Amino acid sequence: MAHIIVVGNEKGGAGKSTVSMHVATALARMGHKISALDLDLRQRTFGSYVENRRAFLASSGLDLPSPDVHDLPEIDASALKPGENIYDHRLSAAVATLEPDNDFILIDCPGSHTRLSQVAHSLADTLITPLNDSFVDFDLLAKTDPSGEKILGPSVYSEMVWNARQLRAQAGLKPIDWIVVRNRVGAQRMVNKEKMERVLTALSKRIGFRIAPGFSERVIFRELFPRGLTLLDLKDVGVKQLNISNVAARQELRDLVKALDLPGVELNF
Repeated sequence: MAHIIVVGNEKGGAGKSTVSMHVATALARMGHKISALDLDLRQRTFGSYVENRRAFLASSGLDLPSPDVHDLPEIDASALKPGENIYDHRLSAAVATLEPDNDFILIDCPGSHTRLSQVAHSLADTLITPLNDSFVDFDLLAKTDPSGEKILGPSVYSEMVWNARQLRAQAGLKPIDWIVVRNRVGAQRMVNKEKMERVLTALSKRIGFRIAPGFSERVIFRELFPRGLTLLDLKDVGVKQLNISNVAARQELRDLVKALDLPGVELNF
């Protein structure tokens, strides 16, 4: 049965689609069969990323390992029982179709609260929450006092994850392995960076998540999107010498995949 990875955060701009694409492509390049679902039915950033990849590889005559992105199947509304939600059935049907033939299913959630996102979180074996290193983003996880030092209580997204955990427990499923990924962490020691580290560590012990290193702010990520490429593809498309920033970004990806500790995954890049 496929291991389900959900990439979720109700705030936009945290790097969900970049994380999704790089993790999915890394797994594909390591020989795993992976399919993906983009639940942002309006923007479809992750879906567009993969479509850009297909188009570029076809035009360049290249054959590189890639994730397969699938649309949610249509469901006949007349077949639903009173009170049943059509989106629940569309997502469940998609996962049921993909599970037998894949090692991993990656689900990229929208940067907002939706019914589809709620259901996806309850399906997660591994939940990845990219978070910019900012108290603006941290507010989605928990409320703090004005000093930013004392946690006052969990916020809306943490409560949704808690509800998803409760649903899984009631169904007799294994607990969600929740990983908060710190993106755009400053290289220098700054007061905000140190406060974020302390408060995240405290919150992780309080509500139960692991902390993993993410991606720094780099131009390369914006440059790769139109061709649907990732850091792992650069040498295959003719980049003979990686610059220092590219090497550092590749190491960040390696550190992230290692920290996820996914079943059956052995790093080979």
